[in-house]
Formats: sequence, C-alpha cells, structure tokens
Amino acid sequence: MRRFQHRCIAVSIVLAAALLAVPSSHADRHRKYKPPPPMSKVTVTVLRAADGKPLKNAAVVFHPALGDTTEGNMELKTNDEGVATLSIVPTGSQVLVQVIVPGYRTFGQKYEVPGSEKSITVKLLPPKNQYSIYTKNDPNADMQNNTPKTQMGHAEPADSPLLQPAPKKKN
Repeated sequence: MRRFQHRCIAVSIVLAAALLAVPSSHADRHRKYKPPPPMSKVTVTVLRAADGKPLKNAAVVFHPALGDTTEGNMELKTNDEGVATLSIVPTGSQVLVQVIVPGYRTFGQKYEVPGSEKSITVKLLPPKNQYSIYTKNDPNADMQNNTPKTQMGHAEPADSPLLQPAPKKKN
C-alpha cells in the first residue's frame, strides 16, 4: 500500500512539473478585449415634398460609405411619423442613406456623422414622366428634351445613320 502511495505521489510530481514546464501558449490564444468604437444615433425623417406629411413604411437603407458597400447594409422601415432611427453608426464615419418609396423618386446622399446624434430630413418628390415618343410635342411633357443627343449618347443628328432620311425611290 505504501508503494502505491509513493507511486501516486511520484506521478503527481512528474505531472505537475510537466505542466509547469509547458509554455503558456494557451494565454496567447486569447485576444485582449478591445472596446467597440463610440456609436452615434442617426434619425431619418421621410416627408412628402408636396405637403410635408410623413411617409410611413419607407425603406431607409444605411450603407457604410467606406470600404465595401455591399457589406454591413441595414434597411429599416419608417414608423407612422415617417421616422427611422439607427443607433449603431460609428461616430466620425460616413454613411450613405438611401430612401425608397413606391410612387416617389429614390433618394440617396452621403452624410458625415461627426457627433453622437445626426438628424436627417428627406423630402421625396413624385417620379418624373417616362420618355415617350408620343409626347414629343406635348407642352406638359417631362422637361427631358427629345433630341438625339439625349436618346443616343453624344451623337449629333448628322453623325447618326439612324437619323438619316430614307432614300427616295425613283420611279
């Protein structure tokens, strides 16, 4: 029995010495705590430009303005007062705010977020009329001019083979 006790003590001493001799690489694997950067609260209010009434359920998309804009996007919907709030924007950063509402022009603009709070008011306009060949001479048509320069890049009428009159047939 004494031999067994001596062996257990000897094995314990050998194990203890082996554990003390092993470098503490386990401590190196843990990263030190790094506190997150200070965050700001960005409040976006979406209104109709015509009468200033709030637009509810407007999609407000926050894009990070630095780096890859496909990562870290956050989409919120406005409440009944037309307000969407995001509280996790890093202070001192830039954010691209995009507002999408069916029946209105899409809005997008880059903003600096220097302090702890940023308020943004967006007034949405109705969409412009689409280009149509049928409204060419209509004075109430969209302001877009219907010249070949607008419709065909930078081609002038004389440069475009599509705008040349068809050759007249000789009888």
